[in-house]
Amino acid sequence: MTDLPQLTPSQSADLLVQALPHMQRYDQEIIVIKYGGNAMGDAATAEDFAEDIVLLEQSGLKPVVCHGGGPQIAAMLKKLGIQSEFKQGLRVTDEATVEVVEMVLAGSVNKEIVGYISREGGRAIGLCGKDGNMVTARKVTRTIVDPDSKIEEVLDLGFVGEPETVNTTVLDAVLKAELIPVLAPVCAAADGQTYNVNADTFAGAIAGALNAKRLLLLTDVPGVLNKDKQLISELTIEECRHLIADGTISGGMIPKIETCIYALEKGVEAVVILDGKVPHAALIELFTDTGAGTIIRR
Repeated sequence: MTDLPQLTPSQSADLLVQALPHMQRYDQEIIVIKYGGNAMGDAATAEDFAEDIVLLEQSGLKPVVCHGGGPQIAAMLKKLGIQSEFKQGLRVTDEATVEVVEMVLAGSVNKEIVGYISREGGRAIGLCGKDGNMVTARKVTRTIVDPDSKIEEVLDLGFVGEPETVNTTVLDAVLKAELIPVLAPVCAAADGQTYNVNADTFAGAIAGALNAKRLLLLTDVPGVLNKDKQLISELTIEECRHLIADGTISGGMIPKIETCIYALEKGVEAVVILDGKVPHAALIELFTDTGAGTIIRR
């Protein structure tokens, strides 16, 4: 738990009053929060996150947690002596790797997050995309262009998938029971094959299917930065596409922005990219006038 400066009773009351209109705005609304492996950090950060989730639920919101676990997967692969193959910088998920992915994401990482939320007084339930046929996946292929020959090459990344359909029946029942779903992005295809789905993409699909009020992408950067490395507080879809075209948004931020655009086009009101290692980042975004990170709207 993060130590807070001592406030007078009057100051504490002022903070609560400032939060009131935000609580009213989000009352009974679904908020999907993607909790990235890089944002998980240490135990104190995880405790802060769990406190936020429980407070959101107790305040009348309906939080849905989607999580990644890249660093934890990498650590387990190393521990088991499984060498990863990379094509053009992208990890190939073979049969041995996808078994580890399922074990780590749907097992240890998922239950660790559930445990933290439970210790803070919340009632969480850990699920993955396979449960109740929640998310059906299809195989992903990536096409790259050789910069010299200009020839297109299709990369086979193995058992890497993307959401094809989302069935919210299980999630609807869980939310109706006032439980907090904690979801791992391990999904099955129509033929039963297990696929590892990018956690950002998974969260975007869940948010879109649930018609969420907000999708928060908690990561390890403050948000979208301009070319001077200054935070951009607000963007539209059109502005995002322009910043990708001129190279301001690049690298790993591009798929995050593509997820934001996808979720917005599916009906999510707004998406926020923010630094999950900032104590109580979700509360700052949802319950204060200033917010946190970069908010993207249609």
